[in-house]
Amino acid sequence: MNSRYLPKMHMRPRVTDALYLVFALCVANPVHAAEPKKIEASAVVAHYADMAEAIYGDALSGAQALQTAIETFIAHPTLESLEAARSAWKQARIPYLQSEGFRFANTVVDDWEPRVNAWPLDEGFIDYVGPSYGTQSDQNPLYTLNVVGNAKLRVGAKTVEAANIDNALLRQLQQAEGVQTNVSTGYHAIEFLLWGQNLNGLAGGSGMRPASDYDVAACTHGNCARRVAYLTSAANLLVADLGEMVADWRPDGKARAELLAKSSDDGLAEILTGLGSLTFGEMAGERMKLGLMLHDPEEQQDCFSNNTHNSHYYDEIGIGELWRGRYVRTDGKVLDGANLREYASVADVASAQRLDASLDNALAAIRKMKDEADSGHMAYSQMISAGNADGNKLISDAMDALVAQTRAIEGVATVLHLKVSSGKSDHNAGAANPH
Repeated sequence: MNSRYLPKMHMRPRVTDALYLVFALCVANPVHAAEPKKIEASAVVAHYADMAEAIYGDALSGAQALQTAIETFIAHPTLESLEAARSAWKQARIPYLQSEGFRFANTVVDDWEPRVNAWPLDEGFIDYVGPSYGTQSDQNPLYTLNVVGNAKLRVGAKTVEAANIDNALLRQLQQAEGVQTNVSTGYHAIEFLLWGQNLNGLAGGSGMRPASDYDVAACTHGNCARRVAYLTSAANLLVADLGEMVADWRPDGKARAELLAKSSDDGLAEILTGLGSLTFGEMAGERMKLGLMLHDPEEQQDCFSNNTHNSHYYDEIGIGELWRGRYVRTDGKVLDGANLREYASVADVASAQRLDASLDNALAAIRKMKDEADSGHMAYSQMISAGNADGNKLISDAMDALVAQTRAIEGVATVLHLKVSSGKSDHNAGAANPH
C-alpha cells in the first residue's frame, strides 16, 4: 500500500483503524484478476529466432573458450592443463544443451546437428581402444578404423590418404559409409579425445586418458603428434560449425528466413514440435529409456566424461526457456520477450498452467538425478545398472515426468489448433508411453 494515501498520524493507528483503511482502499480500487497479456503470434516467432541467435552465440563463445583451453593443454600437456580443458568442455556444453529445443522442426538445425552433437560414437573409429572393445562390428565395417593410428585409411572401396589430419579429412570422415556411429567431429569426438574410453562399466567414473597421450616428447600409446592434430582440428571445426549456426539465425540468416517465411501458426507449431520431440522421443526415449532398459553404460550420452546428468538437466532448462521466452545469457544479460506461454494463456489459461507445472515437475525430477550424481554418491552410469532400485527409480521418475510434460505440450497444441510431433509420427494429441 502506498503511504501517500494514508492520513498523517502522530500515533500508530490501532489494528481496527488499519483494517478499515485497507477495506476502504479496496472498495475504492477493486482488484481484478490480471487478464492474460495479448500478443501477436508473429512476435512470439520472431523472439524465438532472437533466442536462437543468442543461445547459439553463447555456445560459440563456450567453444572458443574450449579451443583456447585445448591450445594451452597441447602446448603444455600436463594433468592440470588437461583437467582445465575437460572443465572447459563441460562449460561449453551448458549453452549448447539449452539450444536443443531448436532441433527436429527447424530443418536447417536438424541437418547441421550431426556435425556437432552426433552420438553414440564408435571410439575405435578415432583412436586406440582397449581389448574389451573388440575388433569388429556387424553394423560398422569401420569399427576399428583408428584415424589417429593410420596414415592410410581403407573406407569402402577407396583408400583415403590421412598422412595429415586436418579439417578437411575430419569433414570427409564424418559418418563415413553412412554409419551414424562413425563420428569424427563435434562435442563427443572431442570428449573422447580428452577423456579416452570409459572402462568403468557400471561402477561409475569417467575415462582416464593420460595427458602424455599428447606429449610428443614423452608419448604414450603412440601417434601423439597425430592425436594433437586431430584434437586441434576437431576444436577448430566445432567453433566453425557453431559460428555457422549463429549466422543462420542473424536477421539475414538462412534459419531465421526459413522460419519467418512460414505462417505464424506454422511457426508456433515448429516451436512446440521442437519442445515435444526433445522431451519425448529424444530425452525420455533415446537418452533415458534405452540405457535403463539395456542397463548399458554405453547408452549414456556423455559416457566418456560421465556428464550425462548435466546434459539432461540443461536440456530441460532450455525447454522451459523456449516456452517462457526468457534466457539468461552467460554474461548475465537477460533476453526476454513475446513468448508462447503468454500467447497460449490467452487461449486457455489452464493449459498453459498445466505445462508450467509439468515443466517444474520434470525439472525437479531431473534435478534429483543431477544432485545425486554431483554429490558423488551415485553416478549416472550406476543409476541405470540392473538391480539398483533407487537409481533406476530416479531415472524412471524423470521419464514419467517427461511423458507428462509431453502430454501438456500436446494440450497446448490442441487448444491452439496446431499440429505437432513429439516422436516418430505426427499427431495432434496423445503419444505412446516410452515405458
